[in-house]
Amino acid sequence: MNNSQFDKIKNGKGFIAALDQSGGSTPKALAEYGVPESSYSNEDEMFDLVHEMRTRIITSPAFDSAHILGAILFEQTMDREIEGKFTGDYLAEEKGIVPFLKVDKGLAEEENGVQLMKPIHDLDETLGRATDRHIFGTKMRSVIKEPNPTGIKAVVDQQFDIGKKIIASGLVPIIEPEVDVYSKDKQKSEEILREEIIEHLNGLSEEENVMLKLSIPTQPNAYKELIEHPRVVRVVALSGGYSREEANERLKENDGLIASFSRALAADLSAGQSDEEFNSALQEAVNSIYDASVNKK
Repeated sequence: MNNSQFDKIKNGKGFIAALDQSGGSTPKALAEYGVPESSYSNEDEMFDLVHEMRTRIITSPAFDSAHILGAILFEQTMDREIEGKFTGDYLAEEKGIVPFLKVDKGLAEEENGVQLMKPIHDLDETLGRATDRHIFGTKMRSVIKEPNPTGIKAVVDQQFDIGKKIIASGLVPIIEPEVDVYSKDKQKSEEILREEIIEHLNGLSEEENVMLKLSIPTQPNAYKELIEHPRVVRVVALSGGYSREEANERLKENDGLIASFSRALAADLSAGQSDEEFNSALQEAVNSIYDASVNKK
């Protein structure tokens, strides 16, 4: 583990950018960026275009370590290069930003009010490649739609079981049991989730540390105990479908919680913008998300 990167993520001021849309969500991400499906004829061309989009974001002067602590990458982005360096190395060496990798393979069908992760059959190989690419940590996502104790326990059990394998490989896992922000009884789901996570955190050894990526809670500071837990490096929040403005306002109500936004970060960016327009729009987004992460009500 890179100790300086660990210290930056644990104690630094800023937020984590989520640039990890995968195969299933890539067409939507490109469409929102102004690149329709008619612009590519196969998956290879699609991933070329999305790498161009991510490269434009990462190389922008607005994407800097004064505001951004880390960036979460999709597997193909990790394996590609920016200006002659693998993306993780470019982030770390040229930008001073800590690289993370999305390792999950998507969601299983809903059962007991939740969606577990699909099996990650190539996890060991992926973690080995991530280590070779100087990746600091990983991210994996499940979804909770109902306050079903059985389902929520299964989500947290799965996340921590895989998280321990990631820790053993020398990486820091971001555990992401997302509560659907539009679900019924969201607050009840969050209460059950918090207790399940605390139980697992209390079972970790002093050498085992995790990060958490959670939906912004209905009740401000509901995750205070998680943020302060000695086994938690950092708790970050997803935007979850909220607009950037709403996500920022909700985030400001939660002490110690920082952003890890995806759509809310890139919402105003377009392939048709000039570099000046693009960089200005990204700077505005970065500044507002940074402000919501470090300045609380």
